[in-house]
Amino acid sequence: MMIRPIRVAVNGYGVIGKRVADAVKAQNDMALIGVADVATDWRTRVLETKGVPLFAATPQALDAFRAAGRQTAGGLDDLLGEVDVIVDCTPKRVAAGNVEHYRDRGLKFILQGGEKHAVTGHSFVAEANFETAIGRQATRVVSCNTTATVRTLSALKRAGLLQRARGTLLRRATDPWESHQGGIMNTLVPEPEIPSHQGPDARTVDPDLDVVTMAVKAPETIAHLHYWTIQMTRPADKEEVLDAFRSSSRILLMKNEHGLDALNAVKELMADQSRPRSDLYEVALWSDMLTVQGDELFYAYMVDNQAIVVPETIDAIRALDGRETSGRRSITATDLAMGIEGRLFVEAGTPTPSPIGNQT
Repeated sequence: MMIRPIRVAVNGYGVIGKRVADAVKAQNDMALIGVADVATDWRTRVLETKGVPLFAATPQALDAFRAAGRQTAGGLDDLLGEVDVIVDCTPKRVAAGNVEHYRDRGLKFILQGGEKHAVTGHSFVAEANFETAIGRQATRVVSCNTTATVRTLSALKRAGLLQRARGTLLRRATDPWESHQGGIMNTLVPEPEIPSHQGPDARTVDPDLDVVTMAVKAPETIAHLHYWTIQMTRPADKEEVLDAFRSSSRILLMKNEHGLDALNAVKELMADQSRPRSDLYEVALWSDMLTVQGDELFYAYMVDNQAIVVPETIDAIRALDGRETSGRRSITATDLAMGIEGRLFVEAGTPTPSPIGNQT
């Protein structure tokens, strides 16, 4: 008997929403029912070429679409009546205002990292806590920087190597598509508090993490760059640490001999690999740079702020739906559908890792 696919809607067709929508369409066990938004410009006109129904996210937006001569399939309530899970990718604090509406309808919903943990009471990174989200009404996929932090620290934790972690984050100034509207030039802007919010946020996923982060905003828009100092539980050699990172299909180990020595080069590789929008879904970690001194570990990696949370969101959909109870199987399905190959050519000759998750 054929199992009905998970019916999914996306509210907010911006940087994350449009990527989530495409990723949902790529899954064999999901169906994208529609997208809700308020923008009448080019951002939502693309949906017409993709055959995705557009819904007005607010009554005011419905009026605006009509005034612009745009056809819609109805309002947000019409869309919510047709789906099992709603992924809210609206701007910060807008999503929190939508939660009561979702709860009143008994809908399962996913928020993004711009909202507070308390809004859903659960925060999600697939390799760390897929099982705890199974069957819940709601979860929150943490931010790009927090996702990368949890992925890498969880790999070390699974290997029994993690004692405490201290990280410095160089953050891109703004999203590339809107860099003409703001951002910073010719300066660096440190976050005013230590720890920066990413460390405490990582502990909403795994309360046992001993992690402190510091962050500074930099005048570029390609990606984030993290530097980490790790106190390990014991001395270990470099290859053991690399094996810990290889256990994750969503950590990409890069070698300098391949010329991937800067953020822009890695993004160009993603384009050459025909990744949609040149998206890097993995944490891209420089294996040659990684250094071990006794029980201390030092490494750096790149985070694509526009893409890294997308596979996590797909896994969160499956977890909330509850039919898939294996994190490993969900991660494998998501990676296959999205072309996340683990190593690409970067570490040729090393085995492709088995995704981590509930091993049942």
